[in-house]
Amino acid sequence: MQYRPRKLWLANPVFAMMSCATQADAHASEQGFVLLLPTDVYITAGVASVALTVLLLTVLPARALRSVFRPMPLVRWKTLAAARNLTSCLSLLLLCALVWLGMTGPRDPLTNPLPLAIWTLWWIGLVSLQGLIGDLWRWIDPWRGPVTLTRHLLWQGALLRLPASLGHSCAILTYLGFVIILLADPAPSDPARLARYVGLYWLFTYLALLIFGPRWHLRGEGIAMLMRCYATVGVFGRYRNRIALGLTGWQAARNRAPAIGAAVFMLVLLGCGSFDGLNETFWWLGLLGINPLEFPGRSAVVTQNIVGLLVANMALIAAYGIAIWLGLRLAGNSLRWTRAFRIFAPTILPIALGYHVGHYLTSMLVNGQYALAALNDPLARGDSLLGLGTFYVTTGFFNAQDSVRVIWLCQAGAVVVGHILAILMAHLVALRQFETPRQATLSQLPLAVFMVCYTVFGLWLLAAPRGL
Repeated sequence: MQYRPRKLWLANPVFAMMSCATQADAHASEQGFVLLLPTDVYITAGVASVALTVLLLTVLPARALRSVFRPMPLVRWKTLAAARNLTSCLSLLLLCALVWLGMTGPRDPLTNPLPLAIWTLWWIGLVSLQGLIGDLWRWIDPWRGPVTLTRHLLWQGALLRLPASLGHSCAILTYLGFVIILLADPAPSDPARLARYVGLYWLFTYLALLIFGPRWHLRGEGIAMLMRCYATVGVFGRYRNRIALGLTGWQAARNRAPAIGAAVFMLVLLGCGSFDGLNETFWWLGLLGINPLEFPGRSAVVTQNIVGLLVANMALIAAYGIAIWLGLRLAGNSLRWTRAFRIFAPTILPIALGYHVGHYLTSMLVNGQYALAALNDPLARGDSLLGLGTFYVTTGFFNAQDSVRVIWLCQAGAVVVGHILAILMAHLVALRQFETPRQATLSQLPLAVFMVCYTVFGLWLLAAPRGL
């Protein structure tokens, strides 16, 4: 069976479990135990928590809600452009080494450092930390430093102007291309294949930044857009020229309304994350007419997964747009639909982050160990660069119902907390946009129903049997 990076989402509470020892593959084998857990009780409790949050907002004073998202300034903000350029160049050197290992190193994706670095340490670990902590990506972006150096040595200005009429469509397309490789490519973790993808994408983005300048970074590059969106829900951010600490989402709740293309991109983050879980379920495979116990391989469902990904995103955007329209009708406000679509889109980000953390938790618990083993012996020659000696990967925590319950509750907790934060953010934004608290509450009712339904869907995804 072709390996593919499995699911993670809230690694902190159970990282200590990664110290036991048994050989394992990357399959999320706790799913069998999850089916034996009282998931209906947990799902009911999670949905009730979200629903009670909605009810609480009807009586919570606006002043109290504003205080919840008020940041606490810490130290004065310092611009360290030279240091960021240096770390960016070092990041590129590391990326080049990983690509070289992908081309010349072991063929096993659980041994070769490149697939583990890309799909586990970066896609699962770093993206999660970006959303939980703040903008870490700006320090390790592998393009900023090389592009700055190239401009300093050769020329200063952009060769072409990125047409404003394109909006953020290029960022949406490049991100969708990345997700298609993740979900639909027959062998996304094959080291040599992945090395070609990574190398070509870096070169493409490097040339685009030289041609179009910083506008490509802001409106054309999907990975940069992904990281920038998640950075706005991190607990650390910039506030009045100081580094500040606040509740997850405080930056997104205070920022100006994004452009319509950026708002659509935020919804695409949620849509892609949701389909990433849906496309593995028995339900999806049954819809395609495939016996999940006799799965023929990823190459058999490439087209179906691409179509499903696009349809899932269009359906989500349509449902969100309808909820916004109904809310404006209920509130009887003259606020334009396009502006309401834009100002409430950032409130979706905690939900997308919650799904990302919860969905990939089990994968991080297993593949994080493989990544540590690969760092210890990157060329599979028996080296012990980290002094770990012979390192054994374990999945023993998937063999006991108590530990599986803890893991599943952490996953479900990430989803529920993400929805609760999203509802709080949306109500705060509504209080700023509507004339009275009553209008703000009425405007949020359809969106709240949308979020409660999505909570049910997300928790069902975590508990649903999977066939890949």
